[in-house]
Amino acid sequence: MTDDELDLVFKAFGDPTRRRILDLLRERPERSLFEICASSFAADGKSLSRQTISQHLDMLERAGLITIAWKGRTKTHSLNAAPMRVATGLWLKKYL
Repeated sequence: MTDDELDLVFKAFGDPTRRRILDLLRERPERSLFEICASSFAADGKSLSRQTISQHLDMLERAGLITIAWKGRTKTHSLNAAPMRVATGLWLKKYL
């Protein structure tokens, strides 16, 4: 993993809404945007727009933390823990 890729992973972790989305996908993978929007809310408890959730999902995808698959006309999102393991092994492990 390059430093730029590692930076993207930690940037993705830096936002509480993105961490909430990762938690949702850990609980039940393969969620549609609609399902994520229905379950997601900001750190202050307010609902987030579909566009805002889409932007967060884009960041998580760029960081490699989620994967996208199409099931018919529905786009599903799933957790990809591999970058988390690499980040933990490469960088965080030095401090544990």
